[in-house]
Amino acid sequence: MPAHAQDADAEAEARQDVVVVTGIRSALEEAMDIKRNADGVVDAISAEDIGKFPDTNLAESLQRITGVSISRTNGEGSEITVRGFGPDFNLVTLNGRTMPTAETRLIGQRGNFGAGGDRAFDFSNLASEGVSTLEVYKTGQATLPTGGIGATVNIKTARPLDNSEAGFVGSGQVKGVMDDSVINGDDITPELSGIASWTDSQNRMGVSLFGSYAKRDSAAPTQQINDWLVFDPAVDGAFEDSGYVRGDGSTQITNSPKEGQLYAIPQDSRYDLSEISRERINGQLVLQFRPMDNVTLTGDYTFAQNDSEELRFEQTNWFATPFDEIIFNNNGPVASAAYMQENNDGSKDIGFEQTDRATRDTLNSLGFNADWELNENMSFILDAHSSISKSRGNNALGHSATFVTFGAPVILSHSVDYRSGYPVQTYTIDDSVRGNDNGILDAGDLGTQVQRSSTANAKNSIDEIDLRFEWEMDNSRLIVGGNYRDSTFSRAVSTTQQDLGSWGIGNPGDVEQFAPGLVTTYCLECTFDDLPVGQADVAFRSNPTQLFPIFADAYSGNSVNYGGSNDTVNEEITSLYAQFQMEGEFFARPARMNAGVRYEETEVTSDTLQTVPEVIVWGSDNDFLVRNGPDRQSVSGSASYDYLLPNLDLQIDLTDDIVARASFSKTIGRVAFANLFASTTANAPNRPTALGGQVTGSSQNPSLLPLESDNFDISLEWYFDESSYVSIGYFDKRVKNFIGNGVVDRSLFDLRDPTSGAAGSRSGDALDIIADLGVDESEANLFTLVALIDANGGNVAAARSEFQSRLGTDGADPNALPQSYVDAILTQYDVVGDANDPLLVFAVGQPINNREGNIDGLELAGQHFFGDTGFGVAGSYTMVNGDVELDPGASPAVDQFALTGLSDTYNITGIYENYGFSARLAYNWRDTFLSATNQTGDRSGVYVEDYGQWDLNVSYDINDQIAVAFEAINLTGEDQRTYHRVPEQVYYAYELSPRYILSARYRF
Repeated sequence: MPAHAQDADAEAEARQDVVVVTGIRSALEEAMDIKRNADGVVDAISAEDIGKFPDTNLAESLQRITGVSISRTNGEGSEITVRGFGPDFNLVTLNGRTMPTAETRLIGQRGNFGAGGDRAFDFSNLASEGVSTLEVYKTGQATLPTGGIGATVNIKTARPLDNSEAGFVGSGQVKGVMDDSVINGDDITPELSGIASWTDSQNRMGVSLFGSYAKRDSAAPTQQINDWLVFDPAVDGAFEDSGYVRGDGSTQITNSPKEGQLYAIPQDSRYDLSEISRERINGQLVLQFRPMDNVTLTGDYTFAQNDSEELRFEQTNWFATPFDEIIFNNNGPVASAAYMQENNDGSKDIGFEQTDRATRDTLNSLGFNADWELNENMSFILDAHSSISKSRGNNALGHSATFVTFGAPVILSHSVDYRSGYPVQTYTIDDSVRGNDNGILDAGDLGTQVQRSSTANAKNSIDEIDLRFEWEMDNSRLIVGGNYRDSTFSRAVSTTQQDLGSWGIGNPGDVEQFAPGLVTTYCLECTFDDLPVGQADVAFRSNPTQLFPIFADAYSGNSVNYGGSNDTVNEEITSLYAQFQMEGEFFARPARMNAGVRYEETEVTSDTLQTVPEVIVWGSDNDFLVRNGPDRQSVSGSASYDYLLPNLDLQIDLTDDIVARASFSKTIGRVAFANLFASTTANAPNRPTALGGQVTGSSQNPSLLPLESDNFDISLEWYFDESSYVSIGYFDKRVKNFIGNGVVDRSLFDLRDPTSGAAGSRSGDALDIIADLGVDESEANLFTLVALIDANGGNVAAARSEFQSRLGTDGADPNALPQSYVDAILTQYDVVGDANDPLLVFAVGQPINNREGNIDGLELAGQHFFGDTGFGVAGSYTMVNGDVELDPGASPAVDQFALTGLSDTYNITGIYENYGFSARLAYNWRDTFLSATNQTGDRSGVYVEDYGQWDLNVSYDINDQIAVAFEAINLTGEDQRTYHRVPEQVYYAYELSPRYILSARYRF
């Protein structure tokens, strides 16, 4: 007893000399230790304290890890790319368990509607305060679930029996979020979070509870182009001979495309104001029981819900063509239209679409873990969970997106100028022709066109069980086990479209007639602070979910076109694995080896029930609809594959401070669920095929194999101080089974082409008349003549006579039709294919495994604290190379293969922590990268331009329990821009604003 007392006194005295490091420095030290002690290449980010993760968003934390870059939605990090592999090919686990994903991904993004079907995990759905550690495994491990070629990211949450002290511990935090972009939402929105954990004095029982609530209102003015149409003169003819040029040669052309040079024309230019709201709820309950010293039982339940809604108010300038003036930028491989102008007669429309997009994403996960230590060296671990992720439409009508489209037929002339890199629109009006003749653009000039809805309900369920045996010996460890995962992804998509006043605005004034007072004016151009913007001083806004039933009732006699599909993919994955770890010496230096192998079998079944298209409806100049019939078609497919996946990690301590590593692993990454569907889709043409229109279709492929990668890594790490290190690493990934796109030209569903221009068809007769009269070979003239042939019972001569009699009337050019007459025709008539029209030929793309690629890169990282000054710095730089890039000058008829997501990245963070103050100033940058390939009918690439962002975090500990903090995200309000093929073809521009957060935290 006296000896024990003396030992206790000595230990107590020794403890008095220990300096306890907390906060930022402690978290960085813990992450550094994980990196140093890991097998293979592993990086981590740790919480500074219970309930205090370094960032408000998990993705924004991950971007500080070498090799990791993020994509942002509405200014928030959402998905990650690791070492050039996009979100689909990075597996995210929660406490080692594979998490389901079912997000339909459309809020705050370009386009109208996203149906979902990928495997990407959206980190914005989880609150960071409930996370204790993020682990990023960049090299393969036999014990890890498969699916992550870039990386496997494990999100670890707190467990009560891990606490070093008995009793209650926890923290609570309240935040006020001030978003500088808000226009009509709340100026300050709340975020609340709390975590509490309790263990008994004997460390036998424990319970922890985490909960969070976050609301954010924001707004963003944006600019977008519906599509750029790219033409090959060798196939489509020279620009001077196209339908974009007036038949009398009066079109003024500057910098005409060079001989043989591709040329590109935008379909339109758009300004949008998006008002976005998001409400997120997270919760986790963990119960632990240790009935015996060698048995620990853990049950947990995790819940996440994310409601997002976007009201979008749009102004659109569609071009009727041909142009009166066009200027090209033809310095690159594609001559892109830089300026376009056309004159009208006061009855051309300017569009104002109203959109309400809303989704609800939920995650429910119920898990159980049993850890049984047979003796000091052996243990069994059983882990099982059942998890479900769902996403559904959530606006007032239950839709994912509701669109009501109307316009004002009052344009006398309009233009768009892209020379600033952004669309600058101008227009003049004359509302005496078809408006209310009061000389101003107002709600009385508006007429309805169409209304649409899209609804996607997606569900991904995973049932997984893992059983493993671990045997630890003096200097080695053996793990053997098995895993079974049953995953089912299902998606139901439904769409509607109903003509109201039709694209020609057959009933000007009906917006005020049927919905008086529900449409108001606002200054759209006034919402832009940074981007060059043109004329949008008068725009219109309304709630489309209010208008939709009103107009549906007002035009109840107009039929509704229904479409959709139900798709289901099931994967059963059975795995066996073994991993052996050994420590020893190599040339008298400490060394470690980790070798493993995983054998895996996968069975895939896919079933689809889809609507069957019955006819192509040509509604106006370049507006088409695939009208579906009442029948549904059932299609199915299946596949199976198996893989043997080895890994080997070697590590040697060259000195006490320098660690060298070498790793080899084989990993797989499964393709998106949507690529495994059994469905076939026929898309509508983007303009008449006789005038160069492009028609595409798609069919998916349940037999696709996963991507397969052989991975090589070497690295050198120097841990030169207690909190400091630098590292350099090289990686090489040789990948096969990349997804290419096999394109076959074929008919679909026996659909006929009413725009072919074929001899003996109505469109062929119309083209003959146009050539004979010498008028413009435009979309409007072609449609009008075909409609007149129909209206005259197929009498071509009568149609020609009526057409010719209208030329030059109502003040129009002698070789042109009055716009009011054109609008009247397209309002009265729709053209559909008949027996004299040839079958419509679609370029049908199907994903196939036909590509190989090589990705390699260099990763540099480091952190250092300058003694006891409190100052520190951390940063990383990643260079990534791929051996396949897109050729922007390639023919629009040819599919290209390229690796998306490849980009260099770097980040640097300045740190100060002393005297209760903590501060971080971080800059994160990502270079321009290719985000998509083979988009739209001209098979173009879409690029995201380089982006850098400053973030600031400052906190002060008032005492051991209370702290206050200030955060500023995107301090300088950087904006995002994407482009199509070449930088001159702006595709989407998103104006972002700073976000400020004040918070108070209490720890107990």
